[in-house]
Amino acid sequence: MVAVLTLLTVLLPLAARAAGDPVPLPHLRPDHFVSPLRATTAAIAPDPVAPVYSPNSRFTRDEQIALARINAYFNSFSTMEGQFIQFGPTGDQSEGVFFMSRPGKIRFHYAAPSRLDVIADGSTVAIEDGRANTQQLYPLSKTPLRYLLTDRIDLTSDQLVDSVREEPDLISVLIVEKSALIEGKLALIFDRKTYELRQWIVTDAQGLNTSVAIYNVTTGKTPDPGLFRIQVKTSQNR
Repeated sequence: MVAVLTLLTVLLPLAARAAGDPVPLPHLRPDHFVSPLRATTAAIAPDPVAPVYSPNSRFTRDEQIALARINAYFNSFSTMEGQFIQFGPTGDQSEGVFFMSRPGKIRFHYAAPSRLDVIADGSTVAIEDGRANTQQLYPLSKTPLRYLLTDRIDLTSDQLVDSVREEPDLISVLIVEKSALIEGKLALIFDRKTYELRQWIVTDAQGLNTSVAIYNVTTGKTPDPGLFRIQVKTSQNR
């Protein structure tokens, strides 16, 4: 039940705290996270961003450069797979493998003893609990996953990105959304040297953080389309 609640914390619309709150720092990574990610992303040019610098932006020149490089990396691939570790707000931990195919598709398969699967098929997110034999369905458009799964994301936009925080080895990009239907915060954590995605953190209405860290990542492989197929149970309703 704790794992299911953690998943809901990650996927459902979340109430935002004040816009001035700092970006939450990620959990300490396990020892094997120190090894470089096995990514196949093409190398980013040393300085591809000079032409996009805008003195009218509320971000500093260094922040604009970091965002442009992150944006170039993040939009340079459409498929990704690897392993993940999820840290819940109460200290609970789970792990597994994931497969992503943009736009719109992702699969998180949790390792035993969990029997959970999270599947996005392009429009719907399904949370399937094999132990309880339940399935919960949500529109992808109302979950933070849509930012990871959009065809192209513009992380250079100060209308989307609320703030940037640079640490010695990480860069945190905070997205805050406030609308009539959705309010929430999503922090995307990138490696400062390679600009690879390492982690994301969702903050709930009580200010508690749930984070998903990824490692042993590769990009460019074509995943099995069946991984993203949701078989809707007739007794389930969206």
